[in-house]
Amino acid sequence: MTNNAVHVIGGGLAGSEAAWQLARRGVPVVLHEMRPVRGTDAHKTDHLAELVCSNSFRSDDAQNNAVGLLHAELRLADSLIMSCGDANQVPAGGALAVDREGFSAAVTAALENEPLITISREEISAIPPDDWGSVIVATGPLTSPALSSAIASLTDVSALAFFDAIAPIAYFDSIDMSVCWFQSRYDKVGPGGTGADYINCPMDKAQYERFIDALLEGEKTEFKQWENTPYFEGCMPIEVMAERGRETPRHGPMKPRGLTNAHNPEVKPYAVVQLRQDNALGTLYNMVGFQTKLKYGVQKEIFRLIPGLQEAEFARLGGLHRNTFLNSPVLLDDSLRLKADLRLRFAGQITGCEGYVESASMGLLAGRFAAADWHGQEKLLPPETTAFGALLSHITGGHLATEEAPGKRSFQPMNINFGLFPPIPAIAETDGRKLRGKEKTIAKRQAICDRALTDFKVWLQKSDSRIAA
Repeated sequence: MTNNAVHVIGGGLAGSEAAWQLARRGVPVVLHEMRPVRGTDAHKTDHLAELVCSNSFRSDDAQNNAVGLLHAELRLADSLIMSCGDANQVPAGGALAVDREGFSAAVTAALENEPLITISREEISAIPPDDWGSVIVATGPLTSPALSSAIASLTDVSALAFFDAIAPIAYFDSIDMSVCWFQSRYDKVGPGGTGADYINCPMDKAQYERFIDALLEGEKTEFKQWENTPYFEGCMPIEVMAERGRETPRHGPMKPRGLTNAHNPEVKPYAVVQLRQDNALGTLYNMVGFQTKLKYGVQKEIFRLIPGLQEAEFARLGGLHRNTFLNSPVLLDDSLRLKADLRLRFAGQITGCEGYVESASMGLLAGRFAAADWHGQEKLLPPETTAFGALLSHITGGHLATEEAPGKRSFQPMNINFGLFPPIPAIAETDGRKLRGKEKTIAKRQAICDRALTDFKVWLQKSDSRIAA
């Protein structure tokens, strides 16, 4: 089977999804995962699809949010990642969050029990041999240095890189609930939630100022050899955010809007720190938006300045790791193949997408494209009007900094967002009046989502019917 198999390198979300999609289309797969033979700075287990950052898949609203729309498309496409996420969800307001251990265990079990998938625990440190006729590289942001170097040598173009940071996780029973309260922002009810899914820690102005001082003064981990590497905006360390302006965190993850202190409703908090349930038992909560590069020795001291966390015990402290990705618009074709070696496809965060479901979606596409190749069929790209197509288009044709267009910014990782979709035709008037402002924005987003799901179903039917034939 190995000689005729598609080889998938990397057992994260993208690699797991790619292997699943291949097997569901009758293609034998060898899934190579280096853990536990070789560990990483961020992973703690040898499970496939382990979540190393947040446990949230973000918004599940398929009518008003681009991430929720991507969730809907993944579900329609028989995504393993989404089915395991749905089966292991924990309350998180309007978001889909999962019990991280239950989720990765479910993905691992599904792949181990699939007869067409062989899981090989080994590190792939070089470009695969020629007799591996089809390969998907889904090694993620923690691609081993040896393989990164091999890829760079093959392409003669250096990979780009940025920092990614991890938020701390606290034990629920160490949080002072006489100070904190449960509430989702604006009491929003999400999948499996009640509208009271976050723990909220209030701060007055003096407490906030003291906390910001501590963030700015705290000893940080330094990586001088990477000092010119930019942060991804969606995972910016909280202290870096504070360095951009003392009020910046209060208008970001610490914003008090949509929250009322259950212990003192008359007094509006100046800032709020939120914690989100991290496991099904409800014993662990992660600090939302509190990725950090503070050194371990000072993290507990600083985070215990937060009201309600003064005696907090932490199951995991924050951390920082390097994240690598390809200059994909230059290196990859429109079906994620490496132009320098068409045997190789890339999927997941190494292609320059950001986020769990974005990585899974690119793994799903890579798996389906490779399956089409294996069956001798032409590729069928998803329309750019869909979330899949919009993200794929960004990755394979995003902004470039070239001699011909020096004013354009260089390619950077991106979460799915409405800015990646083709413009929607003009929104019709409602009750004889022209839509304006927020109402117009909402109508446009809903129209984009409706168009996307319609077009995605048509693409999916065409794509699946060819395999069935």
